[in-house]
Amino acid sequence: MNDSTSRMTSPQVRGSWVQTERASHEKWAALVRSKPRAAALLHILVANMNARGAVVASHNTLASLSGSSVSTVKRAVKELVEGQWIQTMRVGSERGGALAYVVNRRVAWADKRENQRYAVFDARVIVSEGDQTEKLEGPELQQIPRLGAGDEQLPSGDGMDPPSQPEFEGLEPDLPSLSEREE
Repeated sequence: MNDSTSRMTSPQVRGSWVQTERASHEKWAALVRSKPRAAALLHILVANMNARGAVVASHNTLASLSGSSVSTVKRAVKELVEGQWIQTMRVGSERGGALAYVVNRRVAWADKRENQRYAVFDARVIVSEGDQTEKLEGPELQQIPRLGAGDEQLPSGDGMDPPSQPEFEGLEPDLPSLSEREE
């Protein structure tokens, strides 16, 4: 297994740091005094957000992570939105959908500031076994190999019959091949 393959099969490691502004810390301290559950939830969101400041999780999952009830999480989310600490975006329908939580980039961020404007396009998703109808460890799923940077396609095995559609001129597959040396 080369480096590219091992990177594909290993889980992506999150960075171990986030940045905050001093003014945010002062306001966060006031939030701890006035709304401690909301402040605690904000810490959980910041700890789990991706480099763009976003995380997707159900209320049940956030309740499990924070050690509180779903109703407490809903109240805390409402307080954080009203205080402009976070923004929420619905993923899916109102019934059965989840929320994406985007942390205000003036509060905390884990990437270059100029990259923060893309937060709505990418998020870290957290699911808990409590939200699932089946265990998270299910059967082994089919895997489709992907090429990483610098990898070459090396066909092997019998494979399936080729498709009946002819190749488009100029878009033929670039498969490696061996040729005999000319003498």
